Amino acid sequence: MFKHLVKVRLHQQKRSLGYVLGIETSCDDTGIAIVDTDGKVHANVLESQQEFHTRYGGIIPPRAQDLHRSRIAHAYERCLSEANVEPSQLSAIAVTTRPGLPLSLLIGLRFAKHLARKNKKPLLPVHHMEAHALQARMEHITAIGYPYLCLLISGGHSQLALVRGPGQLTLLGDSLDDAPGEAFDKIARRLRLFVLPKYRLWNGGRAIEDAAKSAQNPNAYDFPRPLAQQRNCNFSFAGIKNNSFRAIRMRELLERTPCDGVISNYNDFCAGLLVAVSRHLMNRTQRALEFCLHPHQNLFGDAPPTLVVSGGVANNDVIFANISHLALQYNCRTYRPSKGYCSDNGVMIAWHGVEQLLHDCANNLRYDYDNIDIAGSEGFSETAVERVAEAAIKCKWVQPLPLQ
Repeated sequence: MFKHLVKVRLHQQKRSLGYVLGIETSCDDTGIAIVDTDGKVHANVLESQQEFHTRYGGIIPPRAQDLHRSRIAHAYERCLSEANVEPSQLSAIAVTTRPGLPLSLLIGLRFAKHLARKNKKPLLPVHHMEAHALQARMEHITAIGYPYLCLLISGGHSQLALVRGPGQLTLLGDSLDDAPGEAFDKIARRLRLFVLPKYRLWNGGRAIEDAAKSAQNPNAYDFPRPLAQQRNCNFSFAGIKNNSFRAIRMRELLERTPCDGVISNYNDFCAGLLVAVSRHLMNRTQRALEFCLHPHQNLFGDAPPTLVVSGGVANNDVIFANISHLALQYNCRTYRPSKGYCSDNGVMIAWHGVEQLLHDCANNLRYDYDNIDIAGSEGFSETAVERVAEAAIKCKWVQPLPLQ
């Protein structure tokens, strides 16, 4: 009876909160969205800068800032129009404040402060990676309860965290160097996939996944197992990246590949790379599952073991299938956001704002706008990285699925 009353109270609270506007400018995408407290997306506007930055081989922070500045007001007006919502109807404004490119974050925060002051609305600062970690709950809130394990994989991060709620994430493993999305982009650029018309404007991860589908010999290339001797949950993709560069160079010399050409068996190379990245992600996630499920830890408590994969690289079907295959061996359920919400977007920021309101309504209604600032880098509230290393868990590795 008590649980039923709590559910009713939460449902009534959700109904009374209304709409939350989310603003995302942590990197090179201007995202603004409106989400209601039942998780319905009323508008999702995303202004991508990918085509511009692809021409220069990477993101140029001052230009990214200029593009955010020129687009954000128009994106906001489009968002209100699509949602058919007036600013007065908003319950709060949520904005990414950390981590990210400082010049880009600054544009989003300044615009959010302007809106909050003008419309007398509370302003909710959002941790970008936390927003990724919570996004899947918007679509699966009845299935994904706290706590759960989250694998965050993107162009800038590779992290494992136990999620207990907004502002309550415990880090289990972190990137030591390149993130997987960053490695994919650099390797795809070195492989010169962009000279192929199909991949001219695709990001590296998407191009590599597609090229791997046509592989004739996925075992043609051998890649190292990063951090094989370290019994922790940290990630390293620098070795895979450097090994890739050497392998590509050797093949180019062998084939006398022209400077504007691509090695003949690039499909096989991409398949081997995809398996190597999947294997590394699986190995570190497997140890995290072992750590969380260990009787001395029991970090899932009474909740069914749940794993969420989020971030831009979660769009990769091969990687997600491998992580799901791993989780299944531990009777662990696996979820990811819809593909449109895996990469950076305003929806995840708005939903994080909803989560803040639902979990700590009174304390999070912030009108002290001048005390809210950006941070280029910031971790989670707690870390258990050293505890994982001290546990020195030895695993019998679950192997990646064969490529279809």
